Formats: sequence, structure tokens, C-alpha cells
Amino acid sequence: MTISMHAACAPTFERMLGNMLSWLDKAQAHAQARKFSPDNYLAQRLTADMLPLVKQVQIAADAAKGCMSRLAGQEIPKWDDNEATLDDLRARIRRTIAHVQSIDAAALEGSATREIVIPRRTSEPLTFNGLNYLQHYALPNFFFHTMMVYTLLRQTGVELGKQDYLVG
Repeated sequence: MTISMHAACAPTFERMLGNMLSWLDKAQAHAQARKFSPDNYLAQRLTADMLPLVKQVQIAADAAKGCMSRLAGQEIPKWDDNEATLDDLRARIRRTIAHVQSIDAAALEGSATREIVIPRRTSEPLTFNGLNYLQHYALPNFFFHTMMVYTLLRQTGVELGKQDYLVG
């Protein structure tokens, strides 16, 4: 049995981003029940040298849109990183889901062997074929930042469990 490149990533991005929307809804309810601004979550960090929740959401969204665009051989949409509220983060996640859904499966045909080059600020670019990029860079990066969002919300007391991560 074979799986298409589109089937290997698009449904996963859609599901996990949808789950993230649910986590933010639970965070909103948690903050309202305790009478503090839900936007306080945006600055939460796991440790001082890690990025805050707002950046974790932005990077997870960028990972999904970047992966889909690169595999389709399309320009990656450029979005400002200016989210300042949970509602702003939800809008970015929804825009990312819409972008993932906008890329037809046919656009990813042949992408397993397409050369993918990831520019880096401080060193030489990374070069992959599409399959290695998806399996060993794009998905792990997406899951890292997605898990950070989950962890930061969980750490602040939002009632999330494994099923929230896996099912939404």
C-alpha cells in the first residue's frame, strides 16, 4: 500500500490545528472562570530561553503552511507575526487550515523527489528531497511547536489531557 504525500501531511495538519483551536477555547474558558485575561497566556514560556506561546502557535502555523507550499512548489504566503490576543491566534490557525485545504492533492504529486531547500539565518541552507523533508524536518518541527502550545497551556492549569492532544 502506498500513501500520497498529500495524505501523509494535509489531514494531520488540519486535525492538529483544529485540536489547537479547541485548546485555545479551553484556555479562554479557564481564564474566564478564574477572572483573568485569556491574553495572559500569550507570554507564557516553559523556560526563560524558549519562545512564548504566541510564537509557538505562529511557528506551528508557519510549519504547516510552509510544508504544504514547498511540497506543492508554490510560494509560501507571508503573514505578519502580529497576533496579540487568543482571537488573533485562532484567526491565524483558521487561515492556516484554509491554506492547507486550498492545496489540491494533485499539486503534491511527485513532491517526494522534489528538492526542498530551507534557508537558515546562521548557517548553510538545508537541502532535502520532499519525502525526507516531510518525514524528518517538517512534521517533527510542526509537532514540536504544537506540543509546546499544549504543554504551555497545560502548565498554566488549563484542563487538557492526552485525548485533547490526539482527538481535539
